[in-house]
Amino acid sequence: MNPDRLISFRGVSVDFDSRTALEDVSVLLDQRRIAVIGSNGSGKSTFARLLNGLASASDGEVRVHGIDPLRQGRLLRRRVGFIFSNPDSQIVMPTVAEDIAFSLRGRGLSRTEIDERVSRMIDTYGLADHADGPAHSLSGGQKQLLALSSVLVSEPELIVADEPTALLDAANTRRISNHLLDDMHQQLVLVTHDLGLARRCDVALRFDHGRLVACGDPDTVIADYERSHA
Repeated sequence: MNPDRLISFRGVSVDFDSRTALEDVSVLLDQRRIAVIGSNGSGKSTFARLLNGLASASDGEVRVHGIDPLRQGRLLRRRVGFIFSNPDSQIVMPTVAEDIAFSLRGRGLSRTEIDERVSRMIDTYGLADHADGPAHSLSGGQKQLLALSSVLVSEPELIVADEPTALLDAANTRRISNHLLDDMHQQLVLVTHDLGLARRCDVALRFDHGRLVACGDPDTVIADYERSHA
């Protein structure tokens, strides 16, 4: 196991009011690309949200690269970037360049360093023609590229992507997934219903009714999932 990118769950449960979202989940992960699959309501999004403190464990212990999300939340949010399925929920500034730069606030960078990072993201993800344009006027695919840029500009060690292609057409799904799975060097946790994307990962986790029911080779985990839903 690589301790620098180890994700550790030990007996983790999450209760929301009278509903159990996760129950007694234990797993150790250090792979670069981690797929998370399961039916709606299976617990996969709750699992993802535990990784950057958007949800808290009711029982058990979570560690993300050695960080305790409950006690070291601020540090964790600097190390973990989260991409939502709807990029509109992440766009907070008027223009593309301003939205990317917003992620760098409070990090002690000079104006020159910020401008250089923003420019690099804009060029890398094909947003140069829209840098000073209104962010909310972008197409769906461009908005998701902006969301990705706004996360990556802060250079997190772990990217958690919760259904990042759910609202995209085939061309933009391919573009975004290639960026996430092939171009990045960061560790990736990809929550997805797209089993083709899941197969491209190094390991797959399958959740069902709040329990982790399988973890291993993506082809094997996905085949079992497909058989159970045939």
